[in-house]
Amino acid sequence: MSEKILITRRLPDTVLAAAEARFDVVLRDNTQPMTEDELKVALAAYDGILPTLGDPFTAEVFAAVPEPRCHVLANFGVGYNHINVSAATAAGILVSNTPGAVTDATADIALTLMLMSARRASEGERMLRARNWHGWHPTQMLGLHMSGKVVGIVGMGRIGKAIAHRAHHGFGMEVVFLNRSPVEDAGVPARQLNSLSEVMSTADIVVIAVPGSPATRYLINAEALSAMRETSHLINIARGDIVEEAALIDALQSGQIAGAGLDVYENEPEVPEALRTLENVTLLPHLGTAALEVRTAMGMMAVENLFAFFDGKALPNKL
Repeated sequence: MSEKILITRRLPDTVLAAAEARFDVVLRDNTQPMTEDELKVALAAYDGILPTLGDPFTAEVFAAVPEPRCHVLANFGVGYNHINVSAATAAGILVSNTPGAVTDATADIALTLMLMSARRASEGERMLRARNWHGWHPTQMLGLHMSGKVVGIVGMGRIGKAIAHRAHHGFGMEVVFLNRSPVEDAGVPARQLNSLSEVMSTADIVVIAVPGSPATRYLINAEALSAMRETSHLINIARGDIVEEAALIDALQSGQIAGAGLDVYENEPEVPEALRTLENVTLLPHLGTAALEVRTAMGMMAVENLFAFFDGKALPNKL
């Protein structure tokens, strides 16, 4: 009898077909994250679960199911701050993720936001759609010329390095970065700085690329933002709660920084009205990996982690 697997949200057809060829798959055909009650039932009812972003596997959820039937969570995504891995491990549940598959697509979104914020692209589109554009003139909507500027990357992992590569080779940008451990080879000429404030004050555009975790929650707060120049831009493609939204709103409203580009939010899918009404912020609906081939690769990596577990092998991407 095949193992019973829950997939918590619909994935590309190729991924579902691969899973269904091996497992007894139950697809939760709902686009919203699972509720706490659903999570508890799932831990007791399935041999394995393929969770997605926002399914909150907290310590309390694991504690409520002391003898789970489930022994593997093959997370769909590189980020796993919605899963308490320590509590899962204590409950005898292995957790994996999908690194590598997301790198290039997420870096591409970072560059998209960098350009859109620097060149005021979303503001210009809103102007045009509202029929408030009355023709070209030499001083209209002057933004930041990105080529040759300094990009500051907070978190020089796979995604940080991919952003640095694009910024340096594509736009001739100087790269500075902050990382919790020394990075000997960033892939491009780059300077590792000693503090967050140094990166924030040095860069014309700061890109957040650290994992979401309790240690990085509100890493970008009022103090960090105060180190930026009034011509600088902040880009977040990591996790929403790394940036303290209230402090960012204040910085944007006061002109403390020139602009921001966000693909993630503190309380997704809720986006504060103050952010939605500001002209100097570009807002995307978490598009970081939203390309069919990327989501398919992520899904296949998650399924391969399930295959490995039920074949008695080591998980390729165990956390």
